[in-house]
Amino acid sequence: MSELKIAVIDVKPGASMESQSGLQMLRPRIFGAYRAPADRRKVAAIVMHPTSNFVGHYLIEPLAERGICCMGLNSRYMGNDTLLLMERAIQDLGAGVKTLRDAGYEKVVLIGNSGGAALASFYQAQAERLTATHFPDGDPTHLHADDLPPVDGIALCAAHLGRSRLMRDWIDPSVTDEHDPMSVDPALDMYDPRHQVPYDADFLARFSAGQQARLDRIEQWAVDRLQQLRATPGAPRDQAFIVYRTHADPRSLDLSIDANDRAPGSVWGDARQVNYSANAMGRTTSLTAFLSQWSSRSQADGPTNLAQTSVPVLLLTYTADQSTFPSTREAWLAAGGDRIRNVDIVGGNHYLAGQPALVPQAADAIAGWADAL
Repeated sequence: MSELKIAVIDVKPGASMESQSGLQMLRPRIFGAYRAPADRRKVAAIVMHPTSNFVGHYLIEPLAERGICCMGLNSRYMGNDTLLLMERAIQDLGAGVKTLRDAGYEKVVLIGNSGGAALASFYQAQAERLTATHFPDGDPTHLHADDLPPVDGIALCAAHLGRSRLMRDWIDPSVTDEHDPMSVDPALDMYDPRHQVPYDADFLARFSAGQQARLDRIEQWAVDRLQQLRATPGAPRDQAFIVYRTHADPRSLDLSIDANDRAPGSVWGDARQVNYSANAMGRTTSLTAFLSQWSSRSQADGPTNLAQTSVPVLLLTYTADQSTFPSTREAWLAAGGDRIRNVDIVGGNHYLAGQPALVPQAADAIAGWADAL
C-alpha cells in the first residue's frame, strides 16, 4: 500500500474575515490527504464536502488498493460553515482538480458523499457552463472558467440533495420565537407525545406547510436585513445570526414515511436532542452564507445541477441511511437520466459506521465504474 500523502494547495482569497486565522486569510490554503498507486496514473478521485473533514475518508485506502488515487480534500470552511459560500467551495474543489490534472492523471472523477453530492454536481455544472457570476446576495463571485476544470464523471454515495433542500425538510415549524430556542407551538411539534407515530396525514400536511412558512420568513428577513445593512453608511456588509431547531424531519421517527431499512433516529443520535443542540445543521450562519447554502436562492441544488451536466454518473444508495431515502434516490435518478446507474449498498447506514464489510462493496462499485470511463 502506498504512503498516505498530504496535499497543500493555495487557493484564491475569499470574503473578508472568512477565517479567524490571519495567516489563512493572507495566504489561503486547503489541505487534502491521498494515496497514489505507484504503478498507475489512469484515474484519480476527489471526495470532498463543503465543511466536513474528509482527509480521513473511508474510501481513500480501499480505492488506492483498487488502483485509483483518491484524495480526501477539505474546503477552506472545514469544520465551520458559518460563513460558507457554496460558490467559493467549488473554487476550492477546482484547485484540487487542477492538482490532480497537473499530476498527470488521465481521468479525474468526483465522489459526492453526503453533502458533497450537491457540491460535486454544482461544480461540474459550472465547469461545463459558468453561470454563477454572482452570489445570491448580488456580489460578484469572480469565478473564471479556468478555476473549474471539468471532470470525467461523478459518483454519488449517501447523497443528500443539497443544503437548501435539507433545511426545507428539517427545519422545525413549531418554533414561535426566533430568539428563544425553547419556544414551541405544540400543534406543530413532531416531538410532542400528543402526536403519535405513525403521524396522520393532516398533521404532516400542516407540519410541512409550517416548515415552508418559517423558512420563508427567515429568508425574507435575511434579504431585508442585508439590504438595510448595505444601504446604511458605515454598517457592516454582513452579520451572523442563529437558526434554532433545525432537525425535525418526521421520517426520523415515522419509518413508514419514505420507508427504507433504517432504524429510528438521526444520523447524529437522538433526533430531538439534535434538534435542540447548540451545534447542528445551519445553527450559526451569516446573512450571505444563509442565502448561498440554506435558502431558496441557493445555486447549489444537487439534482438541478446534475441535470445540467453531461458526464457519466454512479449513484450508491445506502439502504439503511437515516437521512437519504427512496425519494432521494428517485430525485437523483430523474436528474441523471440515462447517464446514471444506481447500486444499492444493502443495509448501509449513512457513514457505513461499524459496517466494515460494506466499505469494499462501495469501493468495488466506484472502482469498476471509474475504470470503465
